[in-house]
This record gives sequence, C-alpha cells and structure tokens, in this order.
Amino acid sequence: MATSLEGLKSTTVNGAVLAWCETGSGQPVIFVHGSASDIRTWDRQIPAIGESYRAVGYSRRYARPNEDIEAGADDQMPPHVDDLIAFMQDIGAESAHLVGHSWGGFVALLTAIKTPQSVRSLVLLEPPILTLFVSTPPKPGEILSLLIRDPGLAFAIIRFGATAFGPAKKAYQRGDDEAAMLAFGRGVLGNIALECLSAERLQQVRDNKNADRAQILGAGFPALDVDQVRRAQIPTLLLVGERSPKLLRKLSDRLHRLLPSSDLIEVPDASHLMHEDNAGYVNDAIVEFLGRQAT
Repeated sequence: MATSLEGLKSTTVNGAVLAWCETGSGQPVIFVHGSASDIRTWDRQIPAIGESYRAVGYSRRYARPNEDIEAGADDQMPPHVDDLIAFMQDIGAESAHLVGHSWGGFVALLTAIKTPQSVRSLVLLEPPILTLFVSTPPKPGEILSLLIRDPGLAFAIIRFGATAFGPAKKAYQRGDDEAAMLAFGRGVLGNIALECLSAERLQQVRDNKNADRAQILGAGFPALDVDQVRRAQIPTLLLVGERSPKLLRKLSDRLHRLLPSSDLIEVPDASHLMHEDNAGYVNDAIVEFLGRQAT
C-alpha cells in the first residue's frame, strides 16, 4: 500500500487521468477525499479496511498527483460525481460501499442519489450539505427564513461565513493563498486542530490549494433537495468529530434525521479530519458498520 504519491495506478475517466490504489479483496470500499486533500489523507484507512474488503482510494480530478486545475476555472461537484461513477465502472466496482470525507462526502451522497443501484452503503464524515438550507453563498432572504425556522443553524452559518469562508475568499481574491488556507482551516478544524497539523499535512493542503481556491471562488455547491435525501434508502453511517465546529455537527444531525436508514457516531478526540485525528476509532466504526450490511 502506497503512503506517498509514488507507485500509484492511473486510469482515465471523462477525459481526466485519476491516480488510484487498492489493497485487499472482496466487496469494494471506495474512499473519496475532501478539499485541500488527496489520496494521502486515507493512508491509515485503506490498509486497515483492506484486511477485510477491497479497499480503493483515488485522487479526485485536480488533486495531486493528477493534473492541476487551470487558472480561473471553476471546480463544481457534478463532474466529480460523474467521475466517481465512471471510475467505479472502470475498475470493476459497479456496486460499492462509499466512504467520503467533507466535500468528498457530499460527492458520495450525490452519487448515491443519482445512481442508488451502484452504492451498497455510505459512510459520510461531515459532508457540508449547506444547500439543504441555503444557497452558497446564501441569499439574505434565505438566512432570514432560516433564522425563524432554526436560529441555531442560521447563526452557525452566519458565523462560518464571517470567520472562515468570507476571509478565505477575500484572501484568495487578493492573491494571498496562505492566508486563505489558514482562514478556511480555522473555520473547519478549529484553532487547536489547525495548530496540531503536521508539516507533512500542511504541505498536502498547499499541494491542493488551486482546486481549493477554485471551489471557494466558484459558483457554490449544487442544490440538494430534502425529498431526494429522504428517498435515499441506502444504509448510511454518519461520523462527526467531538471537537468539530458546531455547523458541521448541525448539518450531520439534520442529515441523520432525513436519511431513513442512518446511524450517527461521534468520534472522540477528533475534529473535522477525524479519520486522521483518531484513525483507529474511525476504522473500527467503518468495519463494524460494513459488517452489518447484507452481502
């Protein structure tokens, strides 16, 4: 199992060359990374899950070591959904369990909604499903309406926009990539977790900053319909970090209430990068959940 970007396989889907790796055999479990990340973020999951399953990791388009995004281009989720579906077919994993973190968790959820026959189960680590409630960026009327329905969630969204997304966007617009990454990192990880990131992990963030910039400066997340989510019958495990920002916990709580076949587990001693912060706990939770799914 590769713990670097060397020695990876590659395949071409929808015109993009994707780097990937696998270990083990049996039912396929595909890991979908989030923003400011690549295949390396799953270094402690793929070997562990590969002891019982065919564990597959890949770098999404524009993530290292794949070709970088062009300057000024947007990076929207729908092409990543199409990539994942095509990738599954290309590697002979037409029906698989999906494990997705953050932005990658949103991609995995959209994949399950679009092609439910291809997804055996979902493990979602704090997907940022903001568009269940507001546009991204949110319109003033949407925030006012949400303040009436769910003031706690509305204030969490306002705070995230004011302290993380907004400063990161302004920093990227003025060309200060480092300030943008730190601002957004504080918003999704918290100050303590950000300060605890290793130099190696910070480098992974920097390696993938161009796609991160494109997402923050782009058109926003795709719309997500409440009824679409409610109709999803796929068994789902939602994992939330004990020390994650309130907004991410609130979004997962809402998703838990909507998905008819979902469990929610809090990962102790962990923030948003819970699969890195407390890998053993996350791995055990994934293995236990997968073991309960029908073959």
